[in-house]
Amino acid sequence: MRTSPPIERLVSSLQCLPGIGEKSATRLAFFLLGAAESTVRELSEAIGRLKQDIVLCQECFDLTDASPCALCRDEQRDASLLCVVEEPSDLAAIERSRRFRGRYHVLGGVLSPIDGVGPESLRIAELEERVRKQAIGEVILATNPNAEGDATAHYISDRLRPTGVRLTRIAYGMPLGGDLEYADHVTIGLSLDNRQKV
Repeated sequence: MRTSPPIERLVSSLQCLPGIGEKSATRLAFFLLGAAESTVRELSEAIGRLKQDIVLCQECFDLTDASPCALCRDEQRDASLLCVVEEPSDLAAIERSRRFRGRYHVLGGVLSPIDGVGPESLRIAELEERVRKQAIGEVILATNPNAEGDATAHYISDRLRPTGVRLTRIAYGMPLGGDLEYADHVTIGLSLDNRQKV
């Protein structure tokens, strides 16, 4: 179906977003056309100011509107517990769980030699410096459970082991509410390996 160039431009722009295909982008474009002008203006201004208003926290490297960020300034959080994540979206996912009360360190990716991402491309040196200079008792390696995430966690543990800090890795296994019948054999195996005493 052919539409007018402004709508085609918006659909094309929306398709740049992750998880948005042509159908979803077209649906969003027509929703915006029918929305109140104030809603569209607010969305446009919010997107336009995003890059101007967001900075990297100088401490943990999360995306924030002020550095150091609110999490790093929060004196109620356990400064001796440091959770290492790949990206700010991973930090946000852990925060949504409301189960972690320590501090964070965002690497900015994972090791991926095939994509040209080596240790110097990540914030591993900054992590080492934090562990050496701050009173950190435990580093939780919360990289994703895939080949790149595991390689990154292994590399970091090798680099931090000489500091004597306690190193832990997030557990793997069955998701809450998951069905054994539909789980793959690797997930079931890891669930058995990481079983807990009851």
